[in-house]
Formats: sequence, structure tokens, C-alpha cells
Amino acid sequence: MLAGAALTGAAPAAAVPAGTRIAPGVTYRQFDVRAAAGPTHVHLLTVDLGDPRVRVDLLYPGAVAARATVSGMADAAGAVAGVNGDFFNITETQHPGVPATGASVGPAIAHGLVLKAAVPDGQRFGPALPPGTNTRDVFGVGVDRRARMDRLSLTGSVRTPAGRFPLKGLNQYALPENSVGAFTSRWGSASRERAVCGSDTERSAPCSTDTHEVRIRSGRVVSASDTPGSGAIPADTTVLVGREEGARQLRKLSVGERVTVTHALAAASSGVPYAFAIGGFPVLRDGRELSGLNDVASAVRTVVGLTDGGRRMLILALDGAAAYRSGMTVAEEAATMRSLGASDAFNLDGGGSAEMVTRDAGARTVTVRNHPSGGAERPVANGIGVFAAP
Repeated sequence: MLAGAALTGAAPAAAVPAGTRIAPGVTYRQFDVRAAAGPTHVHLLTVDLGDPRVRVDLLYPGAVAARATVSGMADAAGAVAGVNGDFFNITETQHPGVPATGASVGPAIAHGLVLKAAVPDGQRFGPALPPGTNTRDVFGVGVDRRARMDRLSLTGSVRTPAGRFPLKGLNQYALPENSVGAFTSRWGSASRERAVCGSDTERSAPCSTDTHEVRIRSGRVVSASDTPGSGAIPADTTVLVGREEGARQLRKLSVGERVTVTHALAAASSGVPYAFAIGGFPVLRDGRELSGLNDVASAVRTVVGLTDGGRRMLILALDGAAAYRSGMTVAEEAATMRSLGASDAFNLDGGGSAEMVTRDAGARTVTVRNHPSGGAERPVANGIGVFAAP
């Protein structure tokens, strides 16, 4: 029997099948769900983090500002399964001539290494956030092998001969107004121009005309420019980009001056370092659906949850085939995860991005299990990869 089978939203149409073991501690199953807009089809991975042969990590294309298919990232990393991840900077129609970066909205940690911080709330792509949530919310797995939801905020500073000022961005496609952000080799080669466009409350606001960029190599300023640049950043180099007051701070620096940049992601509720973390937004916490969840707009969705005190993960992706494309509302998604036993659940990107892949026993590559609603795999910013030793 399913826990919490009496639901106000979507519900499995019948008993959930036992599923197929695709690797030690990893099971895949599929089944139908009744939703208000019509039947939808669910693809579900159950991941036992208590099994020492299993781990979960971020899938990404090797750079923050890049996109790749879930199947391509899973195969490149050797994952036995995976799904798409965070919402991302997919287009820039509101800023003609400014290239989209492909970078994700929220924080990201891979292999225990911080890749990026979150953009301002007003700069995110995706559906409206539920009340009380923001772009710093993450789903992750700690070095203690427990899954949890948390909030990761950037802490950092820029120390110069004249003093110290705060760092407000790290490898993100949008910087807060009046701030300075850092870009490292993990950003990739994409243009940094998008970082100074929009405002803290409006993604489509004009790009700032008061900007400055400083390149720091081995702790010293080596060059400066009034416009953000592009191109790969060497491992020994940090590029600082400022807008408005941040630009004025950077203009005080001279070539040859020593500058020290520090940055980290601080967790709001966990003292355990994260091995992996990805952005999105929570929909279920402590067995209760968050208030204010959208119960009108149905779509193909991806969601990840935890049960058994974070020792077990549930990863769910809806099918985008024509017969099921009506999908679920966010409220129905949360109710479905609760029905499957999740105590906490976290919404990821959906629509044409929603995708699940698994690898058959003995196969060298993964197979796409759901039908992407766009008819083909969409390149995305990142995803969740499941890895298992033989």
C-alpha cells in the first residue's frame, strides 16, 4: 500500500509496480497517475543512499555556462541513471544582441566543489516561486550520504590595498545591482555580458551601462576593461565584473595591485558539507505540501524527493508523449511525491527539459525512458546523476 494514498491532488491509478533493479541500490519503475487535466505517466527511480555502492552527483557539461543532453552527460560521467536539473538561462529575447549563457539559476556543487551561486530572485527563469522560497534553495546530498533540502548563500569578499568589499556573485549569469561578481575557470568561455543585464526584480530590465571588469592572475591585477568580456578563464585567473557601485569599486584598482578574492556557499540548516547540490524549489517539507503551490497550470515535470531520513531518494519525471502531455500541477506533483512516501520534495525544470535516462544491464550507454515533450532531448544546464559500483 502507498503511504498517504488519500490525496487531494494526483494519485497513482493503481498499485505502484515493484520495478526493475538497474544497479545495486537503484530501481526503476513506471506507472500511470490520475491528474486533474487527465492521465499522466510517471517514470520513477528509487535510490538507496544507504548502499555503499551507490552515490549521487551533479551532471554538467564541464562548464557552468554550457548545455548538453542528459544522456550525453550521463554517458560521459559513467552514470547508470539520471534526470534533468535546474532551470537555466535558455534565451535572451529581451536583450537583443546579448547571448544566452545556458547557466543554471541556483547554486551548484559537483564532486564537493562549488561551481556557482544563485542569481537574484527577479532574474530567474521558470514558474513563479512558492511563497517563502527563493533562488538559493537547493536539494543535495552531504558527505554523510544523506539527502536533504537546504538553502546555500554566497559568502565572499574582495580584499584590496584600499580595503575590503563584499563579493555578491560567483559564476552566475546575472549579478545583483551595484555589486561585484567573480568568474573562474569553471564558468567556461561564454560571454559575461549577460551578468550586467536586468535588475534584482525584473529580468527584462535594460543592461547596465555602468560596468567594469578586472582580470586577476596569481593574486595581482593584470588588465581592466569597461565592458564584460568572454573566452576561457585560466585556472590561475579570476575575472571580477562590477555594475554600478560595484563598477566604481573596481575602477579604483590599478594593474599590478594585489587583490585577494574569497568565496564559499554557506548552508542555512546543515553543518554537513555537500558532495552535491542543485537548484530548484521545494514543494513538500516534513510531509506537508508548501502553502501557495500552483494548482492551476499543468505541465510535464521533474521532481526529486527524500524519505527514510534522507537515506533514500525518489527521482520522478513525467512522460511528455502526446497522450500524457497535460502533466500535473505543482500541487499535484507534491501530492504524488507524498503518496509515494516522500517526506520532502523539490521541483526541478520541466516541460521540454523533463527527461529520465537509465542504463540497461550490460549496456555501455543509457536509454531515454520518457518521451521528451519537444520530440527530442533538449540540451540543459545540469542534472542529477546516479552512480553505482558493480
